[in-house]
Amino acid sequence: MAGGQYDIIIIGGGIIGLATAMKMAERFPRLRIVVLEKESEIARHQTGHNSGVIHAGIYYKPGSLKAATCVSGRRALLEFCDRNGIRYDLCGKVIVATNEAELPRLEELYRRGTANGVSGLQMIGPERLKEIEPHARGIRAIHSPATGIIDFTRVAEAYAKNVRAFGGDIFTSRNVKYISSSPNEMILGTGREEFRGRFLINCGGLFSDRIARLMEQAFARVGVQIVPFRGEYYKVAPQKNDLIKGLIYPVPDPRFPFLGVHFTRSIHGYVEAGPNPVLALAREGYRKTDFSPRDLWETLSFSGFRSVARRYWRVGLAEQYRSLSKSAFTRALQRLVPEITIDDLQPGGAGVRAQAVAADGALLDDFVIRQIGNAIHVLNAPSPGATASLAIGDSIVATAVSAFRLRD
Repeated sequence: MAGGQYDIIIIGGGIIGLATAMKMAERFPRLRIVVLEKESEIARHQTGHNSGVIHAGIYYKPGSLKAATCVSGRRALLEFCDRNGIRYDLCGKVIVATNEAELPRLEELYRRGTANGVSGLQMIGPERLKEIEPHARGIRAIHSPATGIIDFTRVAEAYAKNVRAFGGDIFTSRNVKYISSSPNEMILGTGREEFRGRFLINCGGLFSDRIARLMEQAFARVGVQIVPFRGEYYKVAPQKNDLIKGLIYPVPDPRFPFLGVHFTRSIHGYVEAGPNPVLALAREGYRKTDFSPRDLWETLSFSGFRSVARRYWRVGLAEQYRSLSKSAFTRALQRLVPEITIDDLQPGGAGVRAQAVAADGALLDDFVIRQIGNAIHVLNAPSPGATASLAIGDSIVATAVSAFRLRD
């Protein structure tokens, strides 16, 4: 293959890039659309390393893009899975307050979830909590029966199948190394070939800021940088899986876009405990030993990260300690399920979150999608990005229709 001429080039073969390509190809069958993925397979990073939770929309600020796309995206996702024979389980979730100090935050989550239109949401006491999760401990909890589990890699594969069925192309092992743009055309080089297109959609995930940086004017205007955080998991020993019926979460710290270590039942039958978020020393640093001098230097030299580090160094040290100490990790889990012991935790996997950080040190919580010239950049789309993928795709298509003056 020697590149090609396209109307729309999408960088990134994760779930959001594929959802966008599918939505675009379905609406505009006459446009030539291509997805370029740097790995040898699609869905290799955030899509393939998440915990597989179908979020209901509880945590997100009413009126935010996250709130709107999570609720509508969840509904669209389930309909898509029903049509395409993809298995999911609405096993439900509890968010548990273990002390009085957490109750105001729990009430705020309930207010948000209700405002966002989350179906079936209930505030429950310890008696009802014991009926739902007999081994969980708490003084009050939110029960979300609309939360579920799924394999998002299978979803991404189904999106890709539809992209091809609608006439789109998907090429793997295509790492975009340079972008040359003019008012009427963009040229993307992979080192061995060039792809030419009228418009670009950047769904590069962990590398979305670097892709924007290839377009220098765009990078100056987006004003954020990706800082990678590794989320580390343990697996619960199979003989203790019955301690967890669905999903058990703590009340999160509102200062951070992380939900705290929790228990997640997998669609494949096992139970995960985690994640414990720590700074990754490489953008694809799934192991503690993974290290990239370039990635680490970019993080440490970024003024936004230094501001985050000064503000939250104590929290960062505590997370790092829990990463290194299985006992500390176990104690955090025992706040939710006291019967869990250190011997019940087995080595698990890890994911890397592409966390966008502003130059002033703000950890961006909402999705960030920006149109600059003939390009749309998806610069922050972590959890619940997979749940919301179809709604995010719709939003990107709507932006493209307006900005690029596309016609059906």
